[in-house]
Amino acid sequence: MDVFVKTMMDSFGPFGIAMLMFLENIFPPIPSELIMPLAGYEAATGRMSIVTVIIAGTIGSLAGVVPWYYAGRLMGGVRLKRLAARHGRWMTLSPGDVDTANDWFGRHGVSAVLFGRLVPTVRTLISVPAGIARMSIGTFLIFSAIGSAIWTALLAFAGYLLGQNYEAVEAYVGPVSNTVLVAIVVFYVYRVVTFDRAHAAEFQREDREA
Repeated sequence: MDVFVKTMMDSFGPFGIAMLMFLENIFPPIPSELIMPLAGYEAATGRMSIVTVIIAGTIGSLAGVVPWYYAGRLMGGVRLKRLAARHGRWMTLSPGDVDTANDWFGRHGVSAVLFGRLVPTVRTLISVPAGIARMSIGTFLIFSAIGSAIWTALLAFAGYLLGQNYEAVEAYVGPVSNTVLVAIVVFYVYRVVTFDRAHAAEFQREDREA
């Protein structure tokens, strides 16, 4: 996995970093916790500047949350919950998850967008209730950009500092990235297996009766 990420960066430079971060938000095959430290690691070797790495990562991350924002804005809470009820097992998203995200956004507002970008399991999902609530796209982008910049900078600098010990780190990058990938697959399978079909069926029944 780390070879694929490095190949993208070597082949496309900053654009490759932005593309990886965009894909991480749309469908997370590779977590930002792997992408940005490796990008910072590459910066430490002199292939690109750390500032360029952070900017590219932030732009890609920001671009990745916009489709989720508009999905929430165009579909609304009820239609999104219907989608989750029908296909939530494979999306690992239940109607209850939508309610939880909406409630959290309702309590915290714009700060939920800002600080939500710093929480691994919330970064993408928080964009949906922001769209449902019809938050101004300008406000959404500003606070998302700030949160994304902080997150990518922290990860990139971690990789940059590790990159100072190139030989010591190189032997661990592959095994660590493979461990992260296995953890993602295990978590996905767990969510699929433990998906609460009863609650999804209850929502569908209540939706039909409404």
